[in-house]
Amino acid sequence: MSKRKRKLAPKAPPSVPPVEAGLLSPVKLVPSNIKKPPYALTGDPGNSTSSLVRDADEIKRMEKAGEIAASVLLEAGSNVAPGVTTDKIDEMVHEMILSFDAYPSPLNYRGFPKSVCTSVNEVICHGIPDSRPLQEGDIVNIDVTVYHEGVHGDTSVTFPVGEISERDVHLIKETRKAMDLGIEAVKPGRPVNVIGRAIERHAKRHSLGVVREFIGHGVGTEFHSSLQIPHYYDPYASTEIIPGMTFTVEPMLTLGDPSAQMWSDNWTAVTRDGRRTAQFEHTILVLENGVKRLTVTSDGNAPSDLLNI
Repeated sequence: MSKRKRKLAPKAPPSVPPVEAGLLSPVKLVPSNIKKPPYALTGDPGNSTSSLVRDADEIKRMEKAGEIAASVLLEAGSNVAPGVTTDKIDEMVHEMILSFDAYPSPLNYRGFPKSVCTSVNEVICHGIPDSRPLQEGDIVNIDVTVYHEGVHGDTSVTFPVGEISERDVHLIKETRKAMDLGIEAVKPGRPVNVIGRAIERHAKRHSLGVVREFIGHGVGTEFHSSLQIPHYYDPYASTEIIPGMTFTVEPMLTLGDPSAQMWSDNWTAVTRDGRRTAQFEHTILVLENGVKRLTVTSDGNAPSDLLNI
């Protein structure tokens, strides 16, 4: 007996025109009084040596770093509009992070030249802010990470630029929901692959692809620790979730083939078929009975919750 096939939505067309790299402004400076991560000068974070579990003091500091990151992301999102360059968003993010006596974690991490990642349309992640103005109908992911008092807070949201298509609204809404479902799956004693299973199930239900080349990661005293969080079901991702772990859940979903390719800058990852992609991200803390989102503002709001879409 043959199985009934799932009816798929009409195939999304490639994003037109495709995103092209603009000009880069000079690398921004960070005052000497700002505490910097170990890689700030050399660009080399070295091998991960961090524990997968944070102690009480580190958790307290991560709550503050997450609060700063959420506040910065919220402000960055309010600047998204047709005609605004991603370089202008980077400038705003840079200055706002410094105002908190914090360091923009992406800056010189493995040589990354900017203080925030801005990924437009078919750019999956790690887009470098440049002179290209955002255009009506674009979508842009803004990925903010801050280093404050020795720990990092990492979060992102995909924002609409003006009026966007119903297809792009669907992509953004269901990617945000996929992140939420992945976070809801986190429980002590479970393997980390329950996160990817929840995300992948939701994506398939809505005819969306799941990017496999980029995954969630442990975060805390290191920007990226050795803990890996796939956003698809991987039976070998069997690390047990335990209280005190801090990591990101950051699914990247696509309207077409989720396969990625890199630009010549060795940072910008785009979909091979040119179709659009969205991402949402939180840094979370595993509790004895569940999970806590760390990348929220002081009043408990997250930019993803406040996105009116």
